Formats: sequence, C-alpha cells, structure tokens
Amino acid sequence: MRWLFALLLVWLALPALADDGARSALATVDLAGSSLTAEGRDRGRPRPMELRLTISQPVPYRVYFLDGPPRLVVDFREIDFSGTRAGDLPGRELVPALRWGRFRSGWSRLVMELPGPYALRTAVQRPAEGGAGGALVKLRIEPVDATEFVTRGNALSALWDLPKPAEVTPLPPRRTGRRPLRVAIDPGHGGHDPGAQVGAIYEAAVLLGFARELTEILTRAGFEVVATRKDDSFIPLERRMTIARTAQADLFISLHADALPAGEAAGLSIYVWNPQADDRATRELATRHDRADLLAGLDLSGTDDQIADVLMDLARTETHPRSQAFAKFAVSELNRAGIGMHSRPVRGAAFSVLKSPDIPSVLIELGFLTDAGDRANLFDPDWRARTAQALARAISLWAQDDAARAALSRR
Repeated sequence: MRWLFALLLVWLALPALADDGARSALATVDLAGSSLTAEGRDRGRPRPMELRLTISQPVPYRVYFLDGPPRLVVDFREIDFSGTRAGDLPGRELVPALRWGRFRSGWSRLVMELPGPYALRTAVQRPAEGGAGGALVKLRIEPVDATEFVTRGNALSALWDLPKPAEVTPLPPRRTGRRPLRVAIDPGHGGHDPGAQVGAIYEAAVLLGFARELTEILTRAGFEVVATRKDDSFIPLERRMTIARTAQADLFISLHADALPAGEAAGLSIYVWNPQADDRATRELATRHDRADLLAGLDLSGTDDQIADVLMDLARTETHPRSQAFAKFAVSELNRAGIGMHSRPVRGAAFSVLKSPDIPSVLIELGFLTDAGDRANLFDPDWRARTAQALARAISLWAQDDAARAALSRR
C-alpha cells in the first residue's frame, strides 16, 4: 500500500516538473512598495512583525506555519518572482532567512524563517496604497509560546507539499476510552468578519456567548473542550480545523446563526459534509461561511488536488458515517428537549470547516438571525440552556455508541 501511495505522489508531482510554458498576466512584486518591519526595540527576543507585499494585481493566497525551524509560508496563485531577489526586500535582515519563487505549476511560494514561534493575527489584501495600481498583501504576525504555535502538520498539507511517503502523518487512532472525550467547539466568524448582522446584533458575538455556555455544560459533564476562538478574533477557516487536529479532538462542532432572506429558513439544522449539495439556500450559506477567508485573499478552493481528494474520500469512509451518527443523536435529543428544528434537520453542505477527513465534524445552524422566532430563541437563556444540555447528552450517547462500534470493528 505504501509503495502504491508513493507512486501516486510521484504521479501528482509530474505536472510541476513539466516545462513552465507560457506565463502571461501574472502578478509581479514591487519591492519599492514592499517591506518587512518589526515593532519595538530589538532586545534579542522575537518581536511582532508585519510583512507588506505590493503586487501588480490581486491574487488568491493562503498562509500557514511550519516548524523545524519555525517558518511562515505563503502560497500565491500566482506571482512571478523572477527578476526580484528576496534578499532585496527592505527589512530582510530581521529574519534568519527569506526566499521565494515558483514551486509548482500555477503556484508560487514565499518562505520566511522566523526567530521563534509566531501566530497570524491579520491577513489582508486590499488596493495598493498611495494611488499605485495593484494590491497590497499585509500579514501581521506576533510571537507566541511554543504551546500556542499552530503548524500545518496534517495529512492534507503533507500531500500538498509532496513529502516522502514515510513522512505523511497517519490518521489518529479511534479513541479507546482511556481519556475523556475531547470536543472542538468552533464559534463561527469573529474579528473583522462579524458574520450575519441584524440591527445591532452580530452573529459572531451571539455564537461566542453560546459557545461559552456550551463549553461550561460539557466541562461539567466530564468532557474536554477545545475552543477554536475564545474572543472576538479572526481565525482562518483552515486553521480552525488545524487547531482541532493539533488538540487531537474526537469531535468537531462548528456553530453558526446565519441570515437568509425572510421566509427562506428557520429553525435549528445540522450539516454534514456533502460536496454535491446543490440547493440554493445551502450554496448561499456555503458562500457566506467561507467569505471571510476569501475576503482576506485566502484560497480554499485549490487546497484539494486530485490525489488528495481520493485519499481524503477514503479516510471519510470511516469518519463520515460517524458524523452522520452524531447528527442523528443530536436531532433525537433536541427533539426530546422541545427545540424547534428545520423541517429537514440533517442536511449536507460543502462547508470548508467540514472538510477534515480525520475528525467527525458537523456544523450546527442554531437558527437564523433573519427569523424573528429564531432571534428570540438565541436571546432566551432557557432555550440556550436546553439546547446546550441536549447537545451534551447527544455527545455522551454518541461517544458510547462510537466506542462500541470501534470495539466491534477491532474484532
């Protein structure tokens, strides 16, 4: 199997080894309008830094970190770095090393070695400053403790970077009951993306409040909780999954309370991964959920190449039924608690936070801010408490059922 996997990776690499071919209309870098700066005085410790790249036209990009040594990686689709030297970037001396160039067909890469562990605080792409044409990509990073250094060390990123087969991180084993069940709670939106807005009500704030209440109930019930965000901060969609994966979460629950035109949607609903979902409301929600990363210039659509798609689908043959099983337990317990739900409570959607092939994942629309009844529920302490308690019971029942099924499969 490993030998076959190696052949697949080699086959995937072939397009990147082909002749560059014609390159037209690619973005270029304006070094005069680009820089790397650091805040505060140099006292021998890592400082907050800001990378600014002025480019001739907007391009999709994605940002992540790697370790050994700590590095910031920015993949662009696509910048023509030929004719510019990374060493000429103003402020280059602030980091141990900086390099850039084309690394595979359709993609360019910037790698900046860092003086220690960092976290991404803002990622913005906007029109270039000073009346210049093109766009400005601005990334702000801040030093963090090693325990908070989130790297892209998962199977998906390993496939993207084409390592040797032995270096591909295997899927984590099913939980065997030796530790409490670990649940990742993901309040949607945050920071510069407030989510749906109705008057003075912001989805991001509503979700953060409910997530805290749910976390308290789950903790009291004996579960371990991992929060993808604990304050009003922007967390890229892909990083939310990485946080859950790094913490070895057993279940991922994303929370939303979105907006659709009046009369189109009302009631709580639960979504599982389904890239073929094609009803209009679901497509609109998927666009809204992913818009924060798209506005920041982060490209999610190109993350999964052909081979990665196949391998992740194989992984989902185990995790997807587990996601569906949790959704069914949740619907049952919510019904028992008298929580009003959508007429079709379990649905499929291609939400990016449900992509993870190795963690059972669901997205729960607690309701829609555009519906007066749902809006009232979201501000009703009794409704929130009953909903959180029903979800806690569903998690407990699902965990017992999941462990029993895992034991049967081992036999």
